Amino acid sequence: MAAVLTRPTPGTVQCFGRKKTAVAVAYCKPGRGLIKVNGAPIELIRPEMLRLKAFEPILLAGRSRFKDIDMRIRVRGGGKTSQIYSIRQAIAKSLVAYYQKYVDEAAKKEVKEIFGRYDRTLLVADPHAAASPRSLAVAVPARVSRSRTVELRRDLLLGMAAVAYSLHLSTFYR
Repeated sequence: MAAVLTRPTPGTVQCFGRKKTAVAVAYCKPGRGLIKVNGAPIELIRPEMLRLKAFEPILLAGRSRFKDIDMRIRVRGGGKTSQIYSIRQAIAKSLVAYYQKYVDEAAKKEVKEIFGRYDRTLLVADPHAAASPRSLAVAVPARVSRSRTVELRRDLLLGMAAVAYSLHLSTFYR
């Protein structure tokens, strides 16, 4: 069967945030100030140490700007830290987009300026990908082949024999 494409309902904005391989998609619509991440309130984000990072856009812009907006955020991929950073970016970008589309340009510029002055990564994705561990590894030198090892031992033994023989002759002809 063909997939049914649904059009976004009027008054909604969809934005995404990225960090490494984590992607957070924020759906922003008129409401009563609810912000949910993967179906749970944003206040329950774990780990607790990084919860404040997810709250940064809300604290910077002020709760008053979020009181008439509901946000539903879905986040996938990456680790916990990358997910938190992608969530905060999605929140900031969706607020700016919502203000641009449904409020006014002056308010949007004000919010964008606040976010830009604090931390540019709230609005612009960091293009760095996770470093491959293979690229950081030092190349291990190739092992000497067995036949080469035997050849080296033979040369060493012959060299030692030659030295011993010359020492023997030198003591004999003194």
